[in-house]
Amino acid sequence: MSEALPHARVPAAFDVGAAAYDRLVGANPGYHDHLRLSAQRMVLPDGGRGMRLLDAGCGTGASTAALLAAAPHAQIVAVDASAGMLAEAQAKPWPGSVDFVHSRIEDVAAAGVTGPFDGIFAAYLLRNLADPDAQLQEFRDMLRPGAPLTVHEYSVRDSPVATAVWNAVCWAIIIPAGRLRTGDVSLYTYLRRSVVDFDGASEFRDRLVRNGFSDVRSETVPGWQRNVVHTFTARARR
Repeated sequence: MSEALPHARVPAAFDVGAAAYDRLVGANPGYHDHLRLSAQRMVLPDGGRGMRLLDAGCGTGASTAALLAAAPHAQIVAVDASAGMLAEAQAKPWPGSVDFVHSRIEDVAAAGVTGPFDGIFAAYLLRNLADPDAQLQEFRDMLRPGAPLTVHEYSVRDSPVATAVWNAVCWAIIIPAGRLRTGDVSLYTYLRRSVVDFDGASEFRDRLVRNGFSDVRSETVPGWQRNVVHTFTARARR
């Protein structure tokens, strides 16, 4: 497969890379710290006690762990379209407050996952969808009025320096490491291109406003991913 990986084939590409995924992201300085930082930026009171949260695009569970650390008393529903990634997540120890569901995020209602939710955490998800606007509108409708949506996502288009750093890291480290671990670079070449093509931070903030969110803000993360990875926070418009 080429960099022009069709959206419908993205889950299958993640299936191929699932067994090696945790080792690859674990070699990225700050990967887990940055997920925890974004989850903390949701500012969920009382450890999420009494709350029901959605982890949209949970992958191998790294985002789920970050959300659980920020809201240890919440009920968490974690959803992913890749059976391989979800199997890696389910193999880890979790409290009874965490449930995993195999579904495309666009089809969660048919899989029995419906709102209202008290918060949604979406890490590395929106740029992989064919229609991010439709999904943001669905997230808005799944949230209680005023509840938070937090999107943890790559966004480099607003910064030539960040774009250059991202491309250099992909070609020098991520793509060769993916080839070494899996023998298939489809997922990693797609990753590079999907990030370069995705909204700049200002454009994505505007997208959130257009799709029914208020109090829209973004912050970047420290380390080499400064201005490469961002936390976007917003609230479902009342």
